[in-house]
Formats: sequence, structure tokens, C-alpha cells
Amino acid sequence: MAEIIFQSKMDARRFYNHLLTYLPLNLDEKTILLIEDRHIVQVLDESMSNVIVNKVKTAFNDFITTIKRDDWFRDIIKNHYFFQDEDEVQQIMEIIYSILEGQREDLTVFLKENYKEISFIEEAVDQIFQGVVSFSFESMFKFRLRPYFQMLEEYVELAIDEYKMEQEYQIFIQMLRDFLAKREPKMATLHVLFDGEITFYNAEFIEIKRAELTKMIDRKLLVNHPVYVDSVSIAPLLSIAPTSIFLYTNNPEEPLVRTIKNIFEERVTIKSFKSLRGLKKWTADQGSSENHA
Repeated sequence: MAEIIFQSKMDARRFYNHLLTYLPLNLDEKTILLIEDRHIVQVLDESMSNVIVNKVKTAFNDFITTIKRDDWFRDIIKNHYFFQDEDEVQQIMEIIYSILEGQREDLTVFLKENYKEISFIEEAVDQIFQGVVSFSFESMFKFRLRPYFQMLEEYVELAIDEYKMEQEYQIFIQMLRDFLAKREPKMATLHVLFDGEITFYNAEFIEIKRAELTKMIDRKLLVNHPVYVDSVSIAPLLSIAPTSIFLYTNNPEEPLVRTIKNIFEERVTIKSFKSLRGLKKWTADQGSSENHA
């Protein structure tokens, strides 16, 4: 017989329902008991064969990673870092899961270790099921899963740092949009080549030299926002405030490209290097024809 004791009725009920989905059909609900007043889930199989034990262990592992993990993440966010707004909590949770699912390799490098989540749990569960199979879920969590909880804390800390940075970034973007909204365009069209370095061209594809760009920069941008505003790219673009920007790049997800898109929004059209070469040739041919005329 396996007996798992929970601290809350809700957790006992959740594990009971979860366990029912893992056990063979020949183990009916009479074999799996939920003693709600004592918050206990019992598996009444006298033989406790390896098949049954493995099913219970698998269900227990998955209960932790699919149900309790969310509870613990939310508890850390709310009670350790004092985020109470549900929208903020949800945004932090989304960042956490993007890290766990391998979508944020840029963030995983900041983890102290290369964690293998399931190994923490499997090791603790295996140790318990080698002895008398009657235990308190909370005691297991407190003593055997402490390294796992420390891992969860590290993920939360990393996600909160990223969330704060994203919030600062959004404030920065909105500040620059507000600045842009008050500017009169100095050019209708600007072509921007982004290839490691950034190069500006006017509507006729004549390069705007760095010295000329520097003269166009509104000094208030650099004085008021010296940390955030790049004098080579963002400051000239905001100062010129073109109606249309054609940005040529083979990497539209480059951070600077994304920032320009976020600030200028519908003013920006992303194009490939190939289209730039064709346009420059067409412009050169037009200029040559006009000169001959």
C-alpha cells in the first residue's frame, strides 16, 4: 500500500484526480482512496508490483512538474518578491516558462548551473519508494526537494530581472515615441543600411555622411537620455524624424532593428540587402539617363 499525506485538502484532491489518469484500468476507484478529512491518498494494492509502483512514481513526478511547480513559482513571486498584481505575475510566469522550454538561450547563460529538472524529483521520489511507502508530501518537499526549490528560486530571480528590464525598455520606447510625435520631419524618406554598421541614404540613395548626420542631431536627446539613445543610429533617426524609413537588413530580429521598428512603428519598412542593390542600380540608371538628356 502507498499512502501520501498532504497538508491541504485541495492538494490531496488534485493528486488523487491526477493519479487516476495514470493507473491501469483494472485498478478501479475502489483501489485508489481519497481520505479527504485527513488529506490522504491511498493506493490499496497489496502486492505493490513494480508496474504499480512505477505508475505511482511517474504520476507523482508529473504532479510536481505540471501542477505544484506553478504553485511554488507563484508563491516565490508573490511572497518573496512581493508582486501581487496578477498581470505582472502572469508575465513573469511566461518568462520563466520560455526559459524552461529553451526559448531564451540568451537568459539560460545566467543560470548558475545547467539544471536538469526531472533528475531532482526522480532521485527524491526513488529514495522514498525504496522504503516504507507512507510519507508526507510537505516533508518530502522541505527536506528532499530543497535543491529543486532553490532551482525554482533561481529561475524566478532571473525572470524578474528580465521582466524589469523589459518594463524599462517599454518605458524607453514610449518616451522616444512621444519625442518623435512632436518632431517635424526633416526628410520625407530615409534609406538605412544595417550591416553590422549603419549607413544612411537620402531618397536619391546619396549617402549622408557622418559629419552631416551629427549636425542634424537634436542635442536634447543626448543630454536628456545619454544612456539610452545611441548617437550613431537612434539619435539621427529621431532628429530627422522621416515620414518613411526603408531599413535594409538580412537579420530583421537584430536587437537594434527591433528597437527601430518599435519606435517608428508604421513608418518602418524592412527590406533585404538584395532589394537595396536593385534599387540603387535603378536610381543610378535614372540619374545617368537624366544626365544624358
